[in-house]
Amino acid sequence: MRIGVDFGGTKIEAVVLAKDGREIARRRLPTPRGDYEAGIKATAELVRGLAVETGADAPVGVGVPGTISTKTGLVMTSNATWLAGKAIDKDLAAALGRKVRIENDANCFALAETIDGAAKGAQCVFGAILGTGVGAGIVMGNKVFSGNTGIAGEWGHNPLPWPEAHEFPGPRCYCGRYGCMERYVSGTAFAADHAARTGRMLKGEEIVTAMRAGDAEARTTYDRYARSLARGLAVIANVLDPNAFVLGGGMSNVDEIYRDLPRLMRPHVLSDEFDTPILKPVHGDSAGVRGAAWLWGDDSDATHTP
Repeated sequence: MRIGVDFGGTKIEAVVLAKDGREIARRRLPTPRGDYEAGIKATAELVRGLAVETGADAPVGVGVPGTISTKTGLVMTSNATWLAGKAIDKDLAAALGRKVRIENDANCFALAETIDGAAKGAQCVFGAILGTGVGAGIVMGNKVFSGNTGIAGEWGHNPLPWPEAHEFPGPRCYCGRYGCMERYVSGTAFAADHAARTGRMLKGEEIVTAMRAGDAEARTTYDRYARSLARGLAVIANVLDPNAFVLGGGMSNVDEIYRDLPRLMRPHVLSDEFDTPILKPVHGDSAGVRGAAWLWGDDSDATHTP
C-alpha cells in the first residue's frame, strides 16, 4: 500500500492507495494555519490513524504548496508562509518513524494524472493548475522532474508571451513583477478581468454560464482568457514539447478550453505537426493527494524506517 498526504494551506488530507491505485481510505482535517509544529503533529496523527485503520506499513509522500530546494530540502517559497524554510520531510519522518518524501503540490497533480489519470502512458507530461493561482508540474518517465534547483514548472511567474499593446506591461503581480502569467490565466485573473472591463463582479463559473447563455461581454472575457492561455502553453510546447498537457484547478472545468486551445496555440508553436493532446483531469481535486502517494514507486528502499 501507499500513503499520500496533501499538506495544504486550508486542509490536510491523507489517503491510502492499494498497489494498483485503488483508494482504500481517506481522511482530512483543517490545517492549523500559521502553526508549523501543530501542522506536523496533526499530519502525524492523521497518518497514524489511517495506518491503524488499514494496516498500511509504508513510507509517506507529501505534497506541499511551495517550491522545495533540491540543494537543502527546505521549502523555499509557499503561499502557506509558515512552511517556508522548513524541512517538512525530516520533521514528519521524525514524528512518524517512517520515511517521507515531499514535492510541490503541482508536481503531485501532474504525477497522479500521468500514473493512472488522463495522461496515463505519456512519456513527458506538463500539468498546469489554473486555480486561485497558477502552478505546473513536469513528469518524465513516470517520475517528477524538479530541475536543478527545484523550480521546474514554475510557470505562473513568467511573463505573458507575445503581449498585445493593451496587455503591456500588464497588471502588477504580488511577486513584484508585471505581466505574470498568473495575472492572466488563473481563475482569479479571469474574474478580475471581467470585473475590470464590465464593472460586474462575478465568479468564474457565473461568467462561463453567462457566456453559454449568449452574453457578449462574458464571451469577450473568455476569448481574452483563452488567447492568453494558448500563448502561455505554446511556449511550453516550443521548449519542452511534452507528449500531453493536463489542466487542473477550477478553470479546467470549462469544457470550451479543450476545444479552443489547439486552434489558438497552433500559430505560436514552431512545429507544423502540433497535435499534442490537452486533457481534462481524471482525478480532479484528488490528484494532489494521490500523486503524493505515488512519490514512492517500487523503490527498493521504500521501507517505513527513516
